[in-house]
Amino acid sequence: MVKELCLLNGVSSGEDAVRDYLMERCRPYAASMKVDALGNLIVFKRGEKSTGNKLMLTAHMDEVGFIVNDITEDGYLKFAPVGGIDPRVVIGKRVSVGPGRIPGAIGLKAYHLVSDEEEKRVPDFEDLYIDIGAKDRADAEAVTALGALAAFESDAMEFGSSMLKAKALDDRVGCAVMLKLIEEELPMDCTFVFSVQEEVGTRGAFGAAFSVTPEIALVLEGTTAADLPGTDAHRRVTALGNGPVLSFMDSGTIYDRGLFELLRDLAEQHHIPWQSKNYTSGGNDSSAIQRTKEGVRTAALSAPVRYLHTPSSVACIQDIHQMHTLVKHFIEAIAAS
Repeated sequence: MVKELCLLNGVSSGEDAVRDYLMERCRPYAASMKVDALGNLIVFKRGEKSTGNKLMLTAHMDEVGFIVNDITEDGYLKFAPVGGIDPRVVIGKRVSVGPGRIPGAIGLKAYHLVSDEEEKRVPDFEDLYIDIGAKDRADAEAVTALGALAAFESDAMEFGSSMLKAKALDDRVGCAVMLKLIEEELPMDCTFVFSVQEEVGTRGAFGAAFSVTPEIALVLEGTTAADLPGTDAHRRVTALGNGPVLSFMDSGTIYDRGLFELLRDLAEQHHIPWQSKNYTSGGNDSSAIQRTKEGVRTAALSAPVRYLHTPSSVACIQDIHQMHTLVKHFIEAIAAS
């Protein structure tokens, strides 16, 4: 399921293919399902206990990518990033452009033409272009246009010791966990929000939370793992294989202490390994949800992911399974409260 989701393109504001896939999978299990004005998919699933909108679970559908902002006379596509992308990771990478997924490659001036000064600096996005094999502007404009979105093109594969490599693991892991929950029997009513435009400022989650107005929200995410050679221990943030990540704080949110402690106690009670971030970084939809209307009690549970916002993100499959298990116990606990 995670693999299928990661193979879909869903750059912020262009989440259509991901949403269509999720709608098709959710339809047999949903009591109601709607797409709001921003494009969030809101799925209401009835459980054994009728609790209405008490609990909302959310994960974002969108991924980072690019938007075409110029086409040169030679037929190359100039672009800007959509979301936070390091220009160092994009040079020479395969991309696909538009809903037709036109194949392309991100190019840069040939190395033997680079000056000594240029060799010392990281290229800006203005220095890069997407080559789609067009012979000139007219040829390019026949298949694409300004405003077209481009996504990394990557396979989704298992490798090594139960590792998974793919693009868009942030946050298709959260989407997959929610989809799995929707397909299962639940102890209480739950509202599931597959949000849009998280990567460009948590825009979809704000509108969805305002509409749903939950008492409690649980955000399911992919978060930074920097368990890499040369990284100081206190800056590794999280590590693959150490279980799901329970957040107490990030750059946008200080999480509800009671919900954090509940998740921690449930993990220990059910012998589920867990970790917290040892370096405050990043943010997610929680920052928007927590501040909605009178405020929402908010918690976050994440899968650690290496190389976020690249075409070759890496996650541990066991961490994702344990994340799903812990969320099930969390729902049971909220239902009993």
